[in-house]
Amino acid sequence: MFWVYILQNPVGKFYIGQTEDLCKRVAEHNAPGRDGVKFTAKGNGPWRLVWSESYASREEAMRREKQIKSMKSARWIRETLLHESARSVLYSHRITL
Repeated sequence: MFWVYILQNPVGKFYIGQTEDLCKRVAEHNAPGRDGVKFTAKGNGPWRLVWSESYASREEAMRREKQIKSMKSARWIRETLLHESARSVLYSHRITL
């Protein structure tokens, strides 16, 4: 399984990526001495996972990552992805209550 994910730092910046191992990748973004992790290594962290979607193939995950990055808007991420995600969580809690 492959994941598209969004991380957010304390000042509100977002990082969008894709990976096969989500837990490991988030830990790499927050690890000291992060070689090969350019944007998140610039002292912008700590990074918190705020959104993710799973895909059966890396090709699908990369396509979705590219789609999200093409929006080039933190506002779009907040209003579309994070808002829908929060609504989904609220709805699922209502069902189980």
